[in-house]
Amino acid sequence: MRAEIDRRAMATLSGGHLAVDLSAGAVPGLLPFFVERFDLSYTLAAVLVLASTVSSSVIQPAFGLWSDRRGALWLLPGGIALAGLGIGLAALSHAYWLTVLLVCLSGIGVAAYHPEGSKFAAYVSGRRRASGMSLFSVGGNVGYALGPTLATPLVVGLGLAGGALIAVPTLAIALVVLAAVPFLRGFVPDRASRRERHGDDQPGALALLLAIVLLRSVAWFGLLTFVPLWQVSLDHSKESGIRLLSAMLLVGGVGTLLAGPAADRFGRRPVLTLTTAVTGPLIFCFVLVGGVVGAIALALVGICVIGTFSVTMVMSQEYLPRHIGMASGLSIGLSIGLGGVFAVVLGALADSIDLRTALFVCASAPVAALVLCLALPPSRAGTRLEPEIAVP
Repeated sequence: MRAEIDRRAMATLSGGHLAVDLSAGAVPGLLPFFVERFDLSYTLAAVLVLASTVSSSVIQPAFGLWSDRRGALWLLPGGIALAGLGIGLAALSHAYWLTVLLVCLSGIGVAAYHPEGSKFAAYVSGRRRASGMSLFSVGGNVGYALGPTLATPLVVGLGLAGGALIAVPTLAIALVVLAAVPFLRGFVPDRASRRERHGDDQPGALALLLAIVLLRSVAWFGLLTFVPLWQVSLDHSKESGIRLLSAMLLVGGVGTLLAGPAADRFGRRPVLTLTTAVTGPLIFCFVLVGGVVGAIALALVGICVIGTFSVTMVMSQEYLPRHIGMASGLSIGLSIGLGGVFAVVLGALADSIDLRTALFVCASAPVAALVLCLALPPSRAGTRLEPEIAVP
C-alpha cells in the first residue's frame, strides 16, 4: 500500500465529485423558483428534494455491488454527464411532473459516480485514508455549495431557463475524467494484493453507523430544503436564503479539510461524536436567535455535518473492508437517501403546523444520533481497502 496520496489522481476524482454535486446542489438553489413557477406547497417543494436525494442515493448500493464484482470505471464520466444533463433539462421544463422526472435522472447520474469514485479515492489515498477521503469529499462539498451559488444569478438574470447552463461545466469535466480513465486504472491493486484481505466485515457496526448517518441526514436535508423558505417566511429575499445556504455549504467544505486529518490523528469516533454533539444546539441557535449569530451557527452546522462526511465514509469502508464499493454506496446512498424521505415528512409537518416546528425536529435528530455514537465500536484504521474486483 502506498504511503502518500497521489495528488493528480485525487484532483481528478475530486474534480469529478465537484461536477456531480454541483448538479445536485443546484436543486435547493432552484427550489424557490420552482415553487414560484408551479405554485407549490411546502410538501410538493420537498418532493423535488426527495426526487433528487432518493434517486441519487437509494440505488447507490447497487452501483457499489456492481463496482465490487466487476469494476465500472466508465461510471465516473458517465455519471457526471448524466447528472449535468438532467438538472439542465429540469430547469427548462414547464411541467411539474417532468421536472421531478428530470431531477430523478440527474440523481441517477450522481448515484452512478459516488461508489466508484469513493473506492478509487481509497485506492489513491494510501495509508492516509481519512485525509485522502476529505480531499475527495471537499470536491463534492464545493460543488454542492456552487450549485445554488451559480443557479441563483443565472435564474435571476435569465429566468429559469438560465439554469440549463449548469450543464456546461459538468459536461466539460466529464470529458476530462473520461480522458483520465486509463491513468486511474493503474491504481487498481494487482491480484496478489487483492488476495491479502485484512480483517472481517462488521455488518452490525456498519448498521449502527448508518443509523447515525440517517439521523444526521434528517437534520441536513431539512436545512437544505427549508433554510431558503425560512428566510422568505421572515420577509427576507430568496437571495438571502440562498446566501445562507451557500455559506453553510462552503464553510462545511473547509471543515472537511480539517476533519479528515483530525480523524487520522485523534481517531474516527471522537471526531464524529464531538461534531454530532454540537449540531443540534447549533440548529436551535439558528432558529431561535437568528441574525448574525444564527448565520454563524448555521455555518458551523456545515462544518459539523459536511466536515465529517468523509469520516463516516472511511468508517463504513473499515467496517466492511471486503466490500468497500457496497459500503460506500450504503453510507453515501441508502442512509442519506432516507434522510431525503424525511424531508417530505418535515414538509408535511410544516404545512400542518408551521415551519419552525419542522426545523425544531431537524435540531432534535442529531441528539438521538449522539446516543448511537457512544455505542460505536472502533473501526480498523489498518484495514486494507483492497477487495477482489475486476476492471473492464
